[in-house]
Amino acid sequence: MRTEFLRIHGQELYSEVAGAGEPVLLLHGGFCSLENLRELANTLMQEYQVFAYERPGHGRSADLAGDYSYARGLTDTLAYLDAQGLKSVHVVGYSDGAILGLLLALEHPERVRSLVAVSANLDPDVFTPAAGDGPRLDAPPPSAAVGEQEPDLERLHYGRLSPDGAGHAEVVLAKLMRLWTTEPRIEPARLASITAPTLIMSGDRDSIPPAHSLLMAASIPGAQLAIVPGTGHGLIAQRPELIHTLIRDFLAQV
Repeated sequence: MRTEFLRIHGQELYSEVAGAGEPVLLLHGGFCSLENLRELANTLMQEYQVFAYERPGHGRSADLAGDYSYARGLTDTLAYLDAQGLKSVHVVGYSDGAILGLLLALEHPERVRSLVAVSANLDPDVFTPAAGDGPRLDAPPPSAAVGEQEPDLERLHYGRLSPDGAGHAEVVLAKLMRLWTTEPRIEPARLASITAPTLIMSGDRDSIPPAHSLLMAASIPGAQLAIVPGTGHGLIAQRPELIHTLIRDFLAQV
């Protein structure tokens, strides 16, 4: 595995590259690190070259001044691909990372060979806080259980990895709450322009309702849909073997 920090738009972002084969870009969720996708990366690197980086304020990458936006996340993703000399990649994104994958496929289709979007949403109004274990947008930030997998586990990872120190987690969570309650704003009709083979996935108890995932899949020409039984927003950790199989089978088809 090659680990390094790459300077992207004035920020030192942590990056990992492992494996050999066609390139796959992993995009982590909000208040997550690459540890959240570690098992998936280990599985995919057996057949693909896996590229992954941590966005500002996540994992080993220091936070940036000001609020987060998906537009900034998209420009960072493009810059990361350029820094790695990647013209196009298979994209596997989770939650915030899945939203970035959708935006990449919409706005820069030439960069996306295929897309797996796990627990993405088009609009913050679709969250169902009473269901699943995902972002609790009805709870007061930042001390509430907010996160995209197991909040306590992600706090442990944050405290262990962040160069900003464990206490800065409250700042990151507050900024993420502002992001999650205002963005994204993607019209379903726009998804019809996505040309990359796409798999939309979510949990049947996700804070992203299954009907919303169905809408997304139905809006993308030829897209596949997987609703993973017995899982919430932390589905990648809850049913890893099933999810790894679904993703590997999908990538093998494209």
